[in-house]
Amino acid sequence: MKISLTGPESAGKSTLAAQLAAHYRAAWVPEYARAYLEARGAAYTLPDLEAIALGQLAAENAAAATAGLLFCDTDLLVIKIWAEHAFGACPPWVLAALRQSRYALTLLLAPDLPWAPDPLREHPDPAQRWHFYNLYKADLQRLGWPFVEVAGPSASRLAAAVAAVDKLLARNCAT
Repeated sequence: MKISLTGPESAGKSTLAAQLAAHYRAAWVPEYARAYLEARGAAYTLPDLEAIALGQLAAENAAAATAGLLFCDTDLLVIKIWAEHAFGACPPWVLAALRQSRYALTLLLAPDLPWAPDPLREHPDPAQRWHFYNLYKADLQRLGWPFVEVAGPSASRLAAAVAAVDKLLARNCAT
């Protein structure tokens, strides 16, 4: 069972993914984009985004082969949002892949945490971060993916995420 964490930059996805994996003694897949861009530099092209998407999917598939529960620190929705923002279009194969939900649940993280500067992050403006959040939410609704919004301070985020995952696990055990 895979659960993705998505949302704008500096919303706490990596931290929460690691916390959830520790809480459930489960596996998690870090954001592939970080390693990719750290190795090649912060500037990226549309082909780079496609390579990042393929790398993320490969990492998820490899981890899912041995994990009962897997937390994914990002998903293809991030690639779609970034591609459309930066290049005005998203690769058709990414759009097609998004129509096939890969996750039992997606946690949409609100950008209500303080901005954490990072050389790989681009949009510190709170209004722009909320703009991206609204794009994520609209796409999740349009795609029909099951998702839960997670907001607030770090401790309440973990509690809300655990409650959502526990509900999912209970529902799956009942069936």
